[in-house]
Amino acid sequence: MKSLLTTHQLEARYGDFQALFGIDMHIQEGDAVALIGSNGAGKSTLMKSLCGLISVAPDSVLLDGQPIGGLPSHEIVRRGIAMVPEGRKLFRSLSVEENLRIGAFAQRKGPWTLERVFALFPILKEKRALPGTSLSGGQQQMVAIGRALMSNPKLLLCDEISLGLSPAVIQDIYAALPSIRAEGLSVVIVEQDIDTAVRSAKHVYCLMHGRVSLHGASDAVSKQQISAAYFGLEDKEVVNT
Repeated sequence: MKSLLTTHQLEARYGDFQALFGIDMHIQEGDAVALIGSNGAGKSTLMKSLCGLISVAPDSVLLDGQPIGGLPSHEIVRRGIAMVPEGRKLFRSLSVEENLRIGAFAQRKGPWTLERVFALFPILKEKRALPGTSLSGGQQQMVAIGRALMSNPKLLLCDEISLGLSPAVIQDIYAALPSIRAEGLSVVIVEQDIDTAVRSAKHVYCLMHGRVSLHGASDAVSKQQISAAYFGLEDKEVVNT
């Protein structure tokens, strides 16, 4: 399977504070990767580094073998990476449909259209004329996912998509992932809910204090290994895949 995105010794800083230390990550075409870790582990910082919200060294992030580290976020969207941000961040002044359409600004060709998003999340078609922020939390999350899909990305970054949602709504959101990945789209899922994340992914990376504490195939790492890497109970070696 072809490599889509890799990071090599990726470091990220907020001023003088270093948040990521030497992150090596490999995502293949069509892959589903779970990124887990406690609060402050560096998960969101890594996502922001991949999508251009934090400046990093050019060669520390490669997409299709080309350096994209430090490019502006709109250029990274044009290259094929889209992010579903934590907290959804819909535009308050725009309707559901307008929020979705704005995701297509890069005009990348691909299968995801407004009607395709409505087919994935039928409730959004019913509420297309309503303000995006007037919807329930789960429906707003569907809008945020649909907006990202409208850019027809190669790689979809999902940052805490279950945050603040009920278990039933979370189940509905994750039930849509197989349809999203059916076109060969790669997905990175950032979650604090370990079980949900690992069940939904082929590979898992665990971060602790800005470093990779564990990685491997989801079916090859045990709950004990994940727990140790997540909470820092003992030193863990990387699990080979």
